[in-house]
Amino acid sequence: MKRTYTLAELPDIASLILENISSKTLLLYGEMGVGKTTLVKELAQKLGIKESISSPTFSIVNEYDLPKDKLYHFDFYRRTDDTELLDIGIEDYFETDHWKLIEWPERVNENLLPFNRTTLKLTKNTNGSRTIQIMPMS
Repeated sequence: MKRTYTLAELPDIASLILENISSKTLLLYGEMGVGKTTLVKELAQKLGIKESISSPTFSIVNEYDLPKDKLYHFDFYRRTDDTELLDIGIEDYFETDHWKLIEWPERVNENLLPFNRTTLKLTKNTNGSRTIQIMPMS
């Protein structure tokens, strides 16, 4: 599924994503500044998180409580190597049935990423709109 949207339409895009996925693991691909973290914030709000969401660029992962679940927000932009991820117990996080929203998954060894996942590819268009491609993989 592919959609083009403006930032004003982001709440509708977040709803569309949540209505059309079967996995609670979302891999967000896109260049710096395309709106990955902004999309994560909107998805988190739709899932019921009331608190402010921030990017875990330096901490690698932020954890948020949902009414009946958890959400793990990962940002692998500044990670140095897979050992760093193994040290924080990345495999334990990935084996849970909780929500996992992962920015910059391309900076992680493919073998570490959960198999059952949905890929979200974001691009910024010249007119300021964004295009998202939603691709399930299980």
